[in-house]
Amino acid sequence: MRGTVALGGAAARPAGGRWAVLHRIAMEGQGPIDSVRTDARGRYALRLGIIDSSAIYLVSVFHQGVAYFSQPLRVHPGSVLPPDTLWIYDTTTVGPPIHVDQRLVTVALPNTDGARNALEIITLSNPGLRTRIARDTLTPVWAGAIPAGALQFQIGSGDFSAQAAARVGDSIAVFGAVQPGGGKQVSYGYTLASGTRQLAIPIDQPVGELQLLLEDTTAAVTAPGLRALGVEAIEGRRFARYLADSLPARALVIVTYGAAPFRIQQLIPFVVAALALVLAGGFWFAVKRGGPPATDH
Repeated sequence: MRGTVALGGAAARPAGGRWAVLHRIAMEGQGPIDSVRTDARGRYALRLGIIDSSAIYLVSVFHQGVAYFSQPLRVHPGSVLPPDTLWIYDTTTVGPPIHVDQRLVTVALPNTDGARNALEIITLSNPGLRTRIARDTLTPVWAGAIPAGALQFQIGSGDFSAQAAARVGDSIAVFGAVQPGGGKQVSYGYTLASGTRQLAIPIDQPVGELQLLLEDTTAAVTAPGLRALGVEAIEGRRFARYLADSLPARALVIVTYGAAPFRIQQLIPFVVAALALVLAGGFWFAVKRGGPPATDH
């Protein structure tokens, strides 16, 4: 596998003397299989060894403490791979604000206890010429508001692991590196409490595109420039899809749900109470019919 490592920024140039590491990711495991230093022109040539057509191959390069990865590839015996360029960047703790290119909010139907599960995927972009890193463990590279009262918050699959992103108050904070360009995604899930009739999605910064997928297709949505795109099937479930472009900070986005559907489980407390009254009444009636207990003289 051949390619080139280049240092991006104001003046792009070849990155010589860097370790390029070839990784194989397969069902039985993953790990590095070859490594080599780039030459003065940033070029490298890595050996695949025995080709596993079911595996994924990619190249990594570390620069200033940040790992950069090539596009993952599947390789077949006899195939010729075109040379690729892996861009790396110097780092900085300051720069232009990170942009929110897209925010996708998915809310499921209520669970048996009435709570609703929600999933958000936010796509970030760095308009600067250097990779943004956190100044310290308390200062995130980017942060954004999440709905107040979100329960059971957890980081999902994406470009940032639970070690690189976390909940801080009512915000999601990203501490991992964000390289120049777009397409970096942070994913997280949470639960809305049972009985939630209204979900206010906080827009604390401009959002290029907001998408909503609501499994409760009867829910009403309010947002500037909102477009209803109909109902679509996703993995055997039906979701109402909404889209709003170029939302400014402090835009009002509200999802309003109707009354919760009737569930037979809701009758259980009343049935238990009724049975308790019946048993108590029967006991009292039995005692009354039996008269006072006999006494010995």
